[in-house]
Amino acid sequence: MKRIAAAIFGLGLISAALPLAAQAQGRGPDSLGADWREQQDEARAGVQQRRLVPLNQVIEQIRRRHPGRPLDAGSESMGDRPVYRVRWITTDGRRIDFIIDAVSGAILSGG
Repeated sequence: MKRIAAAIFGLGLISAALPLAAQAQGRGPDSLGADWREQQDEARAGVQQRRLVPLNQVIEQIRRRHPGRPLDAGSESMGDRPVYRVRWITTDGRRIDFIIDAVSGAILSGG
């Protein structure tokens, strides 16, 4: 019985420490980063207002040049320029990191 109580107590300590470890790394408990939802909302608004190219068009553009699939993608900024960052895996297993101008859809780096 003492072993079970000690195990439960140990699990409680570990679960309490995880959020603190995430905060120590400069992030909240959210593995995507603390501001990911705000970035997503800004990108969605930009696409709806026709200021930004939709990310699915960017992914199709990359797919035509480099057959494969996205590993992940997100919106970022380079100075005052909105960009998409797309991590791509080709059909032959190569990883390519693309930076795409979110306004024009032009590939700025990668590939």
